[in-house]
Amino acid sequence: MKGVRMSLPEQPIESHDVHSRRLIRHAEEMLESGDRLQASEKAWGAVAHRLKVVADNRGWKYETHTDAFTLVRNLDREQRNPRIRILFDVAHGLHNNYYKDTRPIDYIREQIADVKELLLILERIE
Repeated sequence: MKGVRMSLPEQPIESHDVHSRRLIRHAEEMLESGDRLQASEKAWGAVAHRLKVVADNRGWKYETHTDAFTLVRNLDREQRNPRIRILFDVAHGLHNNYYKDTRPIDYIREQIADVKELLLILERIE
């Protein structure tokens, strides 16, 4: 996915914060309605927007998927918290599920709980 541009237009940091919170709520709503694909992608979107807040606050580049992985690796090392990387991989797996539709709803439910844990960690280190 090298060089794949993220679709996160330049917005005020507060806007990315609002989008992140809204998207995780929508992920849970989509999950409850049985829409596995939308639940998966909304959870990923929540993480993407939260990472944009972190990157903007630190002056770090975040425009591509590669940038997201670099950002997460830097946070993992800086915070000495491998959960950041592990939980990001869960979120990225949900992004992949949007395209491949391979995960059962119970699995997605557990992964959305993991994404919520990641969002809390990221909110604390912004």
